[in-house]
Amino acid sequence: MELAHLVLQNDVSRRSCTHILIVSDVLLYREGLYQSLADQPGLQVVNACRGQDAITQVQALAPDVVLLDASLPDSLVLTRDVRRIEPGVRVVGFGVNLAEKGILACAEAGLAGFVGSDSTVEELVTAVEQAMRGEVLCSPHIVARLFYRIAELARGHRPADVAGPALTRREQQIALLIKQGLSNKEIAAELGFGSATVKRHVHSLLEKFQVQRRSAIAARV
Repeated sequence: MELAHLVLQNDVSRRSCTHILIVSDVLLYREGLYQSLADQPGLQVVNACRGQDAITQVQALAPDVVLLDASLPDSLVLTRDVRRIEPGVRVVGFGVNLAEKGILACAEAGLAGFVGSDSTVEELVTAVEQAMRGEVLCSPHIVARLFYRIAELARGHRPADVAGPALTRREQQIALLIKQGLSNKEIAAELGFGSATVKRHVHSLLEKFQVQRRSAIAARV
């Protein structure tokens, strides 16, 4: 009974820990972080490896967090690969270039957190803890630039959370036929009713989409 209780306690303890994989081509970084994080409560380093072995280790060990050396030549590519293969793994970069372009590049690659080259182990631990909570600490200026960057990327795309107007089944059919380039007369022949009916539905579509031309309806469908 006592043995079973001990096994259960160990299992619960393991699940409550954040499992970390350290990735760097510099042996001094790997060994130094391994030793520095070994005494941190709530953290367990599962391994430390070179960049070329990172994907294999992520797949084999299923860590919660990958601590990634940002000085690796392909660190952002590696971040994307980790996120693609194991979307649930948080990637936290250390030694990150804290200039604006560097932070934006890290954000676009999918880093869940970052610290600069002058940061302490305590700051790195805080970044890991924040990443596990879905948070990231950065300056208001960087937040503003991230919003601006999102707007740039979204330019020309309709926002995903903006609902379109409610269309009837018949209006949906006609809108799709307009998108295919059919005239009112051709739509009437396709659907089997009069041109006046088609014209009425087209007028309704123009009002619902708040546009003035048929081509604008096609662009919105």
